[in-house]
Amino acid sequence: MSYLKKYDTNQNGTLDPNELLVIEIEDRRRQMLDNDDKQRDSVRAMAWYALAGLLCYPAGIFLCSLFGLDKAAELIADIAGTYFIAVAGLVASFFAAGAYQAKKQEKSDK
Repeated sequence: MSYLKKYDTNQNGTLDPNELLVIEIEDRRRQMLDNDDKQRDSVRAMAWYALAGLLCYPAGIFLCSLFGLDKAAELIADIAGTYFIAVAGLVASFFAAGAYQAKKQEKSDK
């Protein structure tokens, strides 16, 4: 119970409803921050995997040709344009969302 002493603002040894409300609000704020951090981390990981895919895609075409899978290399190369546009859109939206959130946060800080 010693860790709850900091919330006992009137030092009466018990937590009053107002003090419990402060604890609940603090817990909700912490959960929201944790959820925001997890969301940012997952979006960041998605963007890195997408960028890694962009870099590895040409290697896949090369490897198919190297192993004599010319038809597979041709099929992969045929959809390359669509793949690159889709991944570029995904990464661009990631950076745009980050910029928007930063600008929104900057406005709320003023």
